[in-house]
Amino acid sequence: MDHGHDSRWIASTDGRQAGGAADPAGRLTRRALLAAGAGGALALSVGGAASAAAAPTGPGPAPGEAPFGPVTVADPGSGASYARAVRLGEQRPGGPRTLLATFQQFDSGQPGGFPVFRSDDGGRSWRRQSQVPDGGEPGRIWLQPHLYELPRAFAGLPKGAVLCAANSLDSASTRIVLYASLDRGTTWRFLSTVAEGGPPVPQNGNTPVWEPFLLLHRDRLVCYYSDQRDPLFGQKLAHQTSRDLRHWGEVVDDAVGEEYSRRPGMVTVAQLRRDLWIMSYEYGVTDTYYPVRYKLARDPESFGPAPALELLDQDGYAPSAAPTVAWSASGGPQGTIVLSANSDEDFFVNRALGDPSHWTRLSSPMPRGYSRFTIPLPTPGGPGLVFVVTGAPYAETAPIQAGVIRLP
Repeated sequence: MDHGHDSRWIASTDGRQAGGAADPAGRLTRRALLAAGAGGALALSVGGAASAAAAPTGPGPAPGEAPFGPVTVADPGSGASYARAVRLGEQRPGGPRTLLATFQQFDSGQPGGFPVFRSDDGGRSWRRQSQVPDGGEPGRIWLQPHLYELPRAFAGLPKGAVLCAANSLDSASTRIVLYASLDRGTTWRFLSTVAEGGPPVPQNGNTPVWEPFLLLHRDRLVCYYSDQRDPLFGQKLAHQTSRDLRHWGEVVDDAVGEEYSRRPGMVTVAQLRRDLWIMSYEYGVTDTYYPVRYKLARDPESFGPAPALELLDQDGYAPSAAPTVAWSASGGPQGTIVLSANSDEDFFVNRALGDPSHWTRLSSPMPRGYSRFTIPLPTPGGPGLVFVVTGAPYAETAPIQAGVIRLP
């Protein structure tokens, strides 16, 4: 492998500016979401139970055989977005692979928390299984869930334990909290608070925290998040690590703005090979434009010094807002980076380890959504398949939907 070629995209940018007008849908991010909806959500009664229901679609073919969807995971009404999923390891050799999915919802009127849905047929049908936390959390609103399965035993938890990180907030505070399930998402227990910030006011000069993302790296769990507490920056991306899931280390910067008003946010991370990682995020340039940026680094705990790269497709178009990134081993010797943005139904793919000149579009039947999430599926010797789960784009109403797409 040509490591000299690869290192160019880690050491320097190509100096281009994002081109094309911002898609109006790309303007709608967490900042506008909270400004428009959080105040009303906090005033809602949270004493009732949710009525979201799964929509089975029949057994269908064996999981992972072919693309399908979109199918309905849940149809809870307005305010549902930021869908997340995790594909669990085999419970027994040759057994089915379980998918868990969840999402945030402003207008549910339910006890604070996230409903957890389960699929045992590759995402074709779903049923409600549990809620994080088990009894809800009256008086608080829960946003920005992230599900993660431990790939090995860690900090007293067994391999296969499922973690849920989330933002639990009320009118006075925001908290990145961590829960764990030892029974494949059926029951949940509180582990720790990673970071605590001020009221959920998404404007510069305030001090909330947002949008956790988890990764087990070496002997530490990394929790990335958006951080407004540093007086030097309107918002930055940072992470903290833990060896025991209860105590958290110092705040480490991962991305900051060139000037105070810039707002990096909504981080996700994926491994491209043993010694190369990608971090995607939106970059708040103005109140209405959040172009996608990304960084490449040899170590996922050392994104800070890496240069920020702008994502432009083959026509010079810059996708915008709420990106998520994943990597598939299919598509050639360097695999395929798959990136989603709120501005587009199309996905953006790169088969050159993030080389800025190699981003192309991939159309699919899956609808766009606010922070649409992807999980590449292992398909040895076959076409690359990617599981997708999404809710509505911001300011729209749509069910939580799932499906599988094929990489060309």
